[in-house]
Amino acid sequence: MSLNKKGRFLLILLLMIASNSFAQILTHEDSISAGLNVKGNRATAISGYGEAYYEQDFRNKLATARLRRTILFIGHRFNNHITFFSEMEMEDAVVSGGSKGEISMEQCFVKFDLVPGMYINAGLFTPRMGVMNENHLPNTFYGNERPVLETMVIPSTWRELGVSLYGTFPQIPGLNYSIGIFNGLQASGFTLDNGIAGGRQEGFKASARNKAIVGSLLYYAGPFRFQASGYAGGSNGADDKISSYAGLSTGFMGTPVYVGDVNVQYRNKGWFGKAQITQISIPDADRINAAFANNCPGRISGALGEIGYDFLNKKYNGEKQLHAFGRYEFINMNGKMPETGIENPYFTQQHFFAGLSYLPVRGVVIKADYQYIINGSFNQSLIINPPPYQLPFYQNRSFFKLGMAYSF
Repeated sequence: MSLNKKGRFLLILLLMIASNSFAQILTHEDSISAGLNVKGNRATAISGYGEAYYEQDFRNKLATARLRRTILFIGHRFNNHITFFSEMEMEDAVVSGGSKGEISMEQCFVKFDLVPGMYINAGLFTPRMGVMNENHLPNTFYGNERPVLETMVIPSTWRELGVSLYGTFPQIPGLNYSIGIFNGLQASGFTLDNGIAGGRQEGFKASARNKAIVGSLLYYAGPFRFQASGYAGGSNGADDKISSYAGLSTGFMGTPVYVGDVNVQYRNKGWFGKAQITQISIPDADRINAAFANNCPGRISGALGEIGYDFLNKKYNGEKQLHAFGRYEFINMNGKMPETGIENPYFTQQHFFAGLSYLPVRGVVIKADYQYIINGSFNQSLIINPPPYQLPFYQNRSFFKLGMAYSF
């Protein structure tokens, strides 16, 4: 049965509308949104994690509840060799005037698989430094907060813009390596209480005149995991004129910073153990203090030891877990204080932790932990706002935290 002219016109019009609609979906811009391009090896994934806890401060007789962070992960596999990864992080729930919340792009990079066992990451990502910087899902570590060593000394999560090569040594099974180049730090942000954390640039108009080299060796041997990481980079990206006026060296390794970390982990039959040592050296701390008056130490160091046991390991083989753990940490932010700095014994600290972690499923964990802190007295000459305008600085403090976290 043939169509009349009016019918043929309507059919052609519908086909044109349909073809235009499909053409719009398949343009390069739209095809990467919402995972519409799933032909062949392409796929888009969405996941994330989050953590919240209640905290009781026994010394100050305070209690707080905190949504610590929520993370949204979006990844896309273009083919078997090229993959995109991103992590968007919100800290402390509210980001508005006067709040301390934060929204930031934690990672945003492309992974290029070269050959089996070798790949390149390029973009904004976390270099392999310490344990938590790369592996910080809340259901994989003990306690409601990350270890003090990996927040005060190693400023996890530490991400910068760069390119890094990862690979294995076929001749030595279990041995892995990484080597990369990143933008450097900014010495103007170094302080005694926060170490090098304030010098991170995190992809925001990062000064890239100064660079950093980060390398690591990672070795698996039975139930043991050994890792050594090193960082060497400049912390002054200013031009020669400004640097000369400030008395700071500039260029690729201008005003250098060196970081070294060694750690070993053991996991077998429900038992877990970890030992870690980290040291940061800032040779030009005296000049940094003279230029910025920010009380930067010449050396920062820390160490920790941790042990835990999963009481449900034999029955559930990891599907359900109940861990008891203990951890000791020593932190010294006052090492090798230059003449232009002021030592503060308050930031030479010992931390003792004990707690439980219950995982009803692998992706959800309920945590309870007790923390006891021993530190030196606060240097009175550094107190700007004395009590009651801020909380007093006690030498011994204790906290209890009860929280929940998830990852999927």
